[in-house]
Amino acid sequence: MDCDCKRSAHPIEPPRPVVGSSGSRVAIALVSGGIDSPVAVARMANAGWTIYPMHCSQEPISGREAEEKTLSTLSHLANPDGPLGDNANRIMKELMVIPVGEVLAMFTKPSAHRDYFVHMKRLFNLLGCIIAEEVEATHLLTGENLGQVSSQTLGNIGAVELASSLPILRPLLGLDKQEIIDEARELGTFDISKGPELCDALGPKHPTTVANIERLKENEEALGGLLELAESCYSQRRFEPLSA
Repeated sequence: MDCDCKRSAHPIEPPRPVVGSSGSRVAIALVSGGIDSPVAVARMANAGWTIYPMHCSQEPISGREAEEKTLSTLSHLANPDGPLGDNANRIMKELMVIPVGEVLAMFTKPSAHRDYFVHMKRLFNLLGCIIAEEVEATHLLTGENLGQVSSQTLGNIGAVELASSLPILRPLLGLDKQEIIDEARELGTFDISKGPELCDALGPKHPTTVANIERLKENEEALGGLLELAESCYSQRRFEPLSA
């Protein structure tokens, strides 16, 4: 592993865990505002996992649309009268929002730009690790599915995973996009989530599909180190309540 999530600064006050949470099936969910991640959250909540959702906001690079879609989809899923029934209570009722736009802009320099999406996912995973330490979560949860975008090739997924000290749940990994869309429609999240992806505003036209881990580390160290970059983002975190 190439990250160390041990830290004591900026403790957070976690929401009260749902009844029955033993600490062994608790995941930090990386929720983007797209179609996939709410489906992943629903699957794991239905499987008995407690979910702490986080969202990496790219303001001011992009607007608030992704955050608003994330809040709307999670509020829908966390409603006990919604598609998950009693399992809705496994989703924590606050969304942690972490601003990452300024840090991501650093990876547009020529030496790092082709690896932009891999650096982005590595940053997100490390932020998930930091949160997990505070709330005693055991896993990260993502909506990744193999080959859909450049950062989700086998070569890049491996490089992304090295930034995490925790195992990563990827319940959609083997599904094709239409299967995920169909499931989102059944859940009632598709119409909220649909629209252009908002995470690629600064991305390169020809991103790498097989990342070189040594090059990634060099790029990150040149900017002060991935952990330091993550800490700077995390220090600006805020909480947004899910609507009833």
